[in-house]
Amino acid sequence: MARMSGGDMAKPLLSHGSMDGDPSITPAAGRTIGVLGSGDFARSLAIRLVCSGFKVVVGSRNPKRKAGLFPSAAEVTFQADAVKKADVIFVAVFREHYSTLCDLADVLAGKILVDVSNNTEINHHKESNAEYLASLFPACTVVKGFNVVSAWTLQSGARDGNKQVLICSNNQEAKRTVAEIAQVMGFTPVDMGCMSSASEIENIPLRLLPAWKIPTFLALGLFLCFFTYNLIRQVIHPYIREQKNKLYKIPIEVVNTTLPCVAYVMLSLVYLPGVLAACSQLYYGTKYRRFPDWLDQWLQHRKQIGLLSFFCAALHAVYSLCLPMRRSHRYQLIEMAVKQSTLGFVALVISTLHTLTYGWSRAFDENQYKFYLPPTYTLTLLVPCTVILAKVIFSLPCIHQRLLRIRRGWEKGRYVKFVLPSATGEYSSGETSSNV
Repeated sequence: MARMSGGDMAKPLLSHGSMDGDPSITPAAGRTIGVLGSGDFARSLAIRLVCSGFKVVVGSRNPKRKAGLFPSAAEVTFQADAVKKADVIFVAVFREHYSTLCDLADVLAGKILVDVSNNTEINHHKESNAEYLASLFPACTVVKGFNVVSAWTLQSGARDGNKQVLICSNNQEAKRTVAEIAQVMGFTPVDMGCMSSASEIENIPLRLLPAWKIPTFLALGLFLCFFTYNLIRQVIHPYIREQKNKLYKIPIEVVNTTLPCVAYVMLSLVYLPGVLAACSQLYYGTKYRRFPDWLDQWLQHRKQIGLLSFFCAALHAVYSLCLPMRRSHRYQLIEMAVKQSTLGFVALVISTLHTLTYGWSRAFDENQYKFYLPPTYTLTLLVPCTVILAKVIFSLPCIHQRLLRIRRGWEKGRYVKFVLPSATGEYSSGETSSNV
């Protein structure tokens, strides 16, 4: 099978080295590949290997019963016979069934075992499945790989699913061999290092949108806080003080008042960690000091926080269409959550000006303070105004220049001494100090 063009293959998303395009890796079509197992993944793997030009031999405990499930080009036989015919064997069985292969230990000696298994829970065992397999078969070379590729992707081809195959092993030659197979199958092999990375690889399929967990909980927490606050002011207060039933406001007006508050605060939270990071760099006079873990995580989640801010603003726009035009204009809020961009900060400034314009007269109206609680928009102004004020301070020439020097590598208290040569070519006894 011809190898896919470079433009069709996606570039690896991980920071580890990719094996794609390595000139030392040559096509391996025609090699005999063994597959131990007869489940859905083993069947899909066999189909993909056959379509890629490999000779496939499948080892099963009941070959006659399972032969009809595999392509006719694949040989289905007993496990002992299958491992004798291949040097590279995919172990497509569950971890708890590894021990059933111990009878084949002598036949498997010296062969490459590719562990494709996953766990049902993150860090369910002390050691990874691949490490456990290696402990059972010390005479074999174990490679972790193909576990992040689904059976559907194997059957449909790399074009319709994830194209990356994460590989790790303590043996470089074994990794190279498996990477070669992955490339011929149309995937992009990514070298994840030694076998200690197997646990990380096995946890990847169990993490659903890992970068969105904290931002999502943050958005939900802000929504619940502002929703409760608005519910007290708009529904509970009229009922207690005036005996008016305004429950009809909950699904539309209360929610629509809450959404722009969440969007506004979330947008300001995109820029607040950058302000804190700049303060830290100015205080310590260096960019090489590591930020606290909470700030580091915050900085890494700015994109997701910004997108959730935009999502809340979009929902606010949809809800506003459900209100009469004379009321919906009260809650209009310009939002464009673009992380660390001029457009995003301009949106934050415009939103702040809108909020101040809308609420300036109401801020001094005692009727707006229900249960002595200030209007909602006054609460939302705290974080955005802090961010904008900090940005203004950082833009002052004396501070901006110092921050710029720090981010270019300058450190407070660090000096480099240069000894200048004299006119005669000899070094003078004096030294000249210079900041770098």
